[in-house]
Amino acid sequence: MSVEVLDGATIVSFVEDEEAFNGLIHDRFFNLDTNHDGFLSYAEMLKEFQSLRVFETHFGIDVKRDPDELAHVYDSLFVKFDHDANGAVDLEEFKKETKRMMLAMANGLGFLPVQMVLEEDSFLKKAVEREAMKMDA
Repeated sequence: MSVEVLDGATIVSFVEDEEAFNGLIHDRFFNLDTNHDGFLSYAEMLKEFQSLRVFETHFGIDVKRDPDELAHVYDSLFVKFDHDANGAVDLEEFKKETKRMMLAMANGLGFLPVQMVLEEDSFLKKAVEREAMKMDA
């Protein structure tokens, strides 16, 4: 983890860089696709949702959540990704929903810089790294 400064423009710029964004999407998708069938099952997506620990912490402090509530949240997230409701997420669905969520984060952040603690391999960390490389060039 590291503390980084970012704003909505950093995220939008990353998402609009199709080569960088699509490359990261492709890598993440095939890393999550543990059975290598070209689709993400609920179980494969659940591991990713749980690793984010968004609902299990409050400002970095672990909190006990109702397991039924967590299951409902994770089910709802999976439905957001599974656009055709076939019970699996393909690469295009994964890309479209991740892009939508990233742009929603950018919109929520706005264009004033904020400090955030980011996981090393997160999409946001990759956006910050891309921005830093552009500045160094």
